[in-house]
Formats: sequence, C-alpha cells, structure tokens
Amino acid sequence: MSVVYLGTSGFAAAVLERLAAQERHRPALVVTRPDRKGGRGRHPRSPPVADAARRLGLALAQPERVNEPDAAGQIIATADEAPGPATVIVCAFGALIGEGLLAAQPIINVHPSLLPRWRGAAPVERAIMAGDERTGVSIMRLTAGLDEGPVCLAAEEPIRPEDTYGSLAERLQALSGELLVRALDEQPPFREQPGEGVTYAEKISPEDRLLEPARPAAELERTVRALAPHIGARLVMPDGATIGVLRARLAGEEVEAGRFENRDGRLLLGAGPGTLELLEVQPPGGKPMEAAAYLRGHPLT
Repeated sequence: MSVVYLGTSGFAAAVLERLAAQERHRPALVVTRPDRKGGRGRHPRSPPVADAARRLGLALAQPERVNEPDAAGQIIATADEAPGPATVIVCAFGALIGEGLLAAQPIINVHPSLLPRWRGAAPVERAIMAGDERTGVSIMRLTAGLDEGPVCLAAEEPIRPEDTYGSLAERLQALSGELLVRALDEQPPFREQPGEGVTYAEKISPEDRLLEPARPAAELERTVRALAPHIGARLVMPDGATIGVLRARLAGEEVEAGRFENRDGRLLLGAGPGTLELLEVQPPGGKPMEAAAYLRGHPLT
C-alpha cells in the first residue's frame, strides 16, 4: 500500500507517528503547510507535522497551495507509484482539498468528533465549550461538502469534568491513530452519516476567546478549559488591561455580576449567574502566574 499523509497540527503529528510505526502503512510522502514566521523574533517555524516527518525520515513536501497542479500532481503520482491500493489520508491539514484531488484519488479523513456532530474546524474545542459529555473520532471519506462524507469507523471518548483541550486531545490523538490503522487494515464499509444531529464547529474567533461576565460562570469555565493551553481565553480587567486566563474554576461565593473581588488572595469574577475563580493568568507581555501573584502586583481598584 502506498500512503500519502496530509496534516499540519500537533494533533496530526501525533497521528502520523502512530501511522509511521506500522511499516506497512509508513507514508511514502508527507504533505504539510509551508513554514511561517512566528514568535517575538518572527523566525520561521515549521508545522509540527514537518518536524515529525523529518524526525521519522519521511519524504516531505510543503507546497504553498496544495491544490495547484504541481502539488496535486506530486500527491497523485506518489499514491500511484507503489503496487497495491493507494491511500491519501488527511488529518488536521488546515486547508480545503479541491475537486481535482478529490476526483483523482479517494481520500480518508481523520476527524475528532462523532459525526455528524461538530463538523468543521474546531470540533474538540466546541465540544468542551458546549458542555458535551462525550466526543470521539470518525474515520470518513473526504467529499466536497464540509465533513459530510460517509464514515467507516467511529469510537467515542468521554469528556471529563476537568478536561482541557490539551488533555482531551491527547486521548483523541491516540484513539485516532488506532482507528486509522484499523481502517487501513480492515477496510470496513463506508456508511452515510445520519441527517439528524448536524452541528458545525466554527474556527475559534477573537470573540470566542473573550470571557464576557454577562455569560454564566459555567460557560466561562468551559471556555477556559476548551482553549487551554493552545489558544487561551482572555479577560478585560478593571484597569482596561486584557490578560490571558489559563486556568479557572467555579467558586461557591456570590459576587455581583461583572465585579472583580480579591478575597484573601483569590481572584473572583461575578458572572451572570455564578462566580468564576481565576487560578492562573498571564499579564500582557508577561509570563503565566498564579492569580494570587498577579493580585500582589495588580491590586483591584
């Protein structure tokens, strides 16, 4: 079997490692996004999948646009080179696959949700934010519609009350790798998704990151967990500064909605309804710190 793997994120890199551990499924080509400048020094940074491919000794391509003729042609040619069935796999690639590639080659997509719930760009974050009790992974055939293709394998994973994106994604990565290998080995039939229960996981926007005190404290707490540690929630303080919120929990105390209080070194925010206790924050341009340390240097006024 000739395998071509398209992915970009840390999630996709973990799945690639699992796939490459099986000699029979070791990708002949890995395709990811180009290096981008990032960080304070604006130095070029490779996507996690590029780093993983180099570490694993896999052939790597980083086209500017995957649907351009040269890039698409390389994928199709590589998939067709080896004897036996050819497989193109997409996992958290971050760019739409065009009609040319879809028509030329069946493509398998690894999607971290129980389709048809949470089609789209941010299924793990949206599941936590919505308060879902479970999510999972679906192995599907990629089609022109957004995550609408038929599914051949799926398995669920509970969302624990304390789960952050980081803890849940780690389990979903492992589950994704196992299901993908099973799908390649067993070739189970694809079945169309149900027409009911469709939801869409839109990309996380700046507005999604902002903790608005008018929202219930339970929603704010889930937002903090859903965006930790990779994106981060944000909160406007009484002095106008916007800080990052890395950890928070629900508090039993009653605080007026929209009001901040320092109670014995605990930073509380009244929400509508409920109270959120901020546990770890990050001042603008600063390092993460415990909320008590933040209060010592930034007294509430």
